[in-house]
Amino acid sequence: MKVSETNLPGVLVVKLDVFDDSRGCFAETYHKDRYAEVGIDIEFKQDNISRSSRGTLRGLHYQIEHPQGKLVQVLHGEIFDVAVDLRRDSPAFGQWTGVRLSSESMRQLYVPPGFAHGFYVLSETAELWYKCSDLYSPQHERTLLWSDTQLGIAWPLDTPPLLSEKDSRGVSLADAECYESVVC
Repeated sequence: MKVSETNLPGVLVVKLDVFDDSRGCFAETYHKDRYAEVGIDIEFKQDNISRSSRGTLRGLHYQIEHPQGKLVQVLHGEIFDVAVDLRRDSPAFGQWTGVRLSSESMRQLYVPPGFAHGFYVLSETAELWYKCSDLYSPQHERTLLWSDTQLGIAWPLDTPPLLSEKDSRGVSLADAECYESVVC
C-alpha cells in the first residue's frame, strides 16, 4: 500500500495494493501491523456501512466526547470526502481537505480524532465502509454547517445537496462546541 499526506497533518490517503487477474481482484483493506507502520496506529472499535443517493451530503460530524478517528473506503460509487481540523492548538485549525474516493480507485481516507468528517455523493449511489476508533455516542455528536463561509469548503455540487434535518441545522465553526482537547 502507498500512503500520502494531505494538506492537513494526520489526514492520510491510503492507496491499497490491488491484485487483479481474469477472475477479478483482491485487496487487503486493513492489517493492523501494516497500518501502524505507516502512522495509523489506532485501535478501531466500530465498523459502519453507509448507503446514499446522488447529491446526498452527510456531515460535517464529530463528537465532543469519545472523538472518532475514521478509516473511510467506498465500496460502490464515488464521493467527495472532507475532513476539517478542529484541534484548537493545531496550526491547521479550521482548515479542510477534500479527496475523491471511489470503488474504482480503491483508496481510503484516514481522518484522525479531532476532525469533523463529511462527504458528498457524486455517483448515482454510493456505499461506504468505515472503521471508527471509538463507539458512536449520539449525545456527544455535533454537526458543523457544511456551507459555513468561514470554512469555505469547495464542495463539487451540481445541484443543491440532499441534507438530513440534523445536517441542515449544523453550526458555524465560530459557534461550534468541542470536546476538552479541542476547544473551539
